[in-house]
Amino acid sequence: MTTQIAHLFATGCIAICFFQIALIAGAPLGEFTQGGQNRGALPLSGRVIAAVSIPILVFCGLAIVSAAGFPGLNWSRKAGWVALAVMTISAILNWITPSAKERAVWGPIMTVMAGFSAHVMIATGDLG
Repeated sequence: MTTQIAHLFATGCIAICFFQIALIAGAPLGEFTQGGQNRGALPLSGRVIAAVSIPILVFCGLAIVSAAGFPGLNWSRKAGWVALAVMTISAILNWITPSAKERAVWGPIMTVMAGFSAHVMIATGDLG
């Protein structure tokens, strides 16, 4: 079950990467991200932030899949704990954002993602 949850987590990270790519490409979704300050497409600075999010999401996905024991990935468990911290902070930030749309969409999604990463990290070994 833990392996499947790790794969769901990685799939979620990929899906969020596609959202970030849509933002970079100019999709009119500014109200759903970065505090909801921009209606429509993000300005260049917001698109840069979306671009920076992609390697962070890839790192998190790989770190959690590695922690679950995926063959060929033998990352330090510390990477998994960093991924869990990133997801937890993201969930908190998405719940406290001034944007109602961002809270409604990303609050629950990031809470589930944090839960998936916590499950994998706790179920796969010591807490250190």
